[in-house]
Amino acid sequence: MKRISSLFLVALMSGATTLGAYKLVFDNDTNKSALSIASNEPNYTRNVSLRAEEVDFTAAADNAVHTVVHVKNTSYATVRNPLMEFFYGYQGGQQQQQVGTGSGVIITEDGYIVTNNHVVQNASELEVTLNNNKSYKAKLVGTDSKMDIALLKVDTPDKLPYATFGNSDDIKVGEWVLAVGNPYNLNSTVTAGIVSAKARNLSKDGIQSFIQTDAAVNPGNSGGALVNTRGQLIGINTMISSMTGSYVGYSFAIPSNIARKIIEDIMQYGNVQRGALGVQGGELNAKVAKDLGITETQGFYVNSAIKDSGAEKAGIKKGDIIKNIDGRDINGFADLNASLVTKRPGDVVKVTVNRDGTLKTLPVKLSKNEINSYSYSGLEFEDLTAADKKKFNITYGVKIKDITGDEYMPYYDELKDGIILSVNNVKAKDIETVSSVLNSKNPNQKVRVEMLMKNGQLIRFLM
Repeated sequence: MKRISSLFLVALMSGATTLGAYKLVFDNDTNKSALSIASNEPNYTRNVSLRAEEVDFTAAADNAVHTVVHVKNTSYATVRNPLMEFFYGYQGGQQQQQVGTGSGVIITEDGYIVTNNHVVQNASELEVTLNNNKSYKAKLVGTDSKMDIALLKVDTPDKLPYATFGNSDDIKVGEWVLAVGNPYNLNSTVTAGIVSAKARNLSKDGIQSFIQTDAAVNPGNSGGALVNTRGQLIGINTMISSMTGSYVGYSFAIPSNIARKIIEDIMQYGNVQRGALGVQGGELNAKVAKDLGITETQGFYVNSAIKDSGAEKAGIKKGDIIKNIDGRDINGFADLNASLVTKRPGDVVKVTVNRDGTLKTLPVKLSKNEINSYSYSGLEFEDLTAADKKKFNITYGVKIKDITGDEYMPYYDELKDGIILSVNNVKAKDIETVSSVLNSKNPNQKVRVEMLMKNGQLIRFLM
């Protein structure tokens, strides 16, 4: 009996000691994470937090909601009556009003607002409503349809609250962010998520470079703000990836550094100034590397440097693999585009290439991205003239100006002066679009081409 009592007393004292130690360690500072690592250096503690509750979103949300506006786009379309036209030759129609909505972000106190191009496209009238319910007529200052950015201006004697730009290059995958906008006309809606990926390319023409998040974004959020926990603007929410049209877990934003550069160009020059590196090629992966007989599986493989471009003058040549531009790692075309889209003609960038296993860093002066002609795989393209468009009764396309490749010589008469209408199902609006599609594909990958021949016949082939 005494032995049992002694064992019970020891167990009781051990339990008390354990509870006391637990209280001492974990209850000493309830505001700190249990996962904190103290170093030997004085006054240094690294906290690792896994709980959203420990991140304070309130200040960032409060700042952001006052800088995000509701954008109303009113347009008018003519609705025709085919029966009236058939029987009476009536060519008129009724004007039907169409209304679209989205979001925008105030970026200056005197009323400049950034939004998406698709939010204001084809607008006859634009109206913005602030978080305090004040409404203003807005005018369109300029757009960049390729990057889906538009700049608006409202006139007001009041000083408006405005967003502060953050550095979108500094964001990390896993970092908390807030999406602020007006989904389904629900004003000042704030959702939270993390950065899921950077430099995400979703467009077939390879132009875009998105921030991917899992913050809930729905129709009406387009043009709204993506902010970090300090309330800084790090992106413009622009789209979702969904089969239903509503949020299913993925949303995408244009990085603030890209948006800011476009806005500055529009305000200063009236259009967007794009700097061109002057290389043609494609991004690497395991399959492409095997086909090329190389070991590198990441980077941008250079097929050729465009004549008289900055790349050619700097010494970049076929077989080089671009690995880094100005300290930014290049894993594919989206990274290459992201590193250049914030640059202007005349800027000098440091390009690191892998040449036969040796890394070389070359200074490249960017040229103006005014491409009037473009050569690819023995075919030389040029933009259509007004006469070409009138002759074929088309509004877009790219003409095959000349043929130099041996594989196409047997079809010279059929291809010469043909009009390329699409490449890989991307509409061939101009030389820049076609070059972007061809440059973003894998080096050995074939592309589907839709072409209008000189005799008006429509053909499709692989190139």
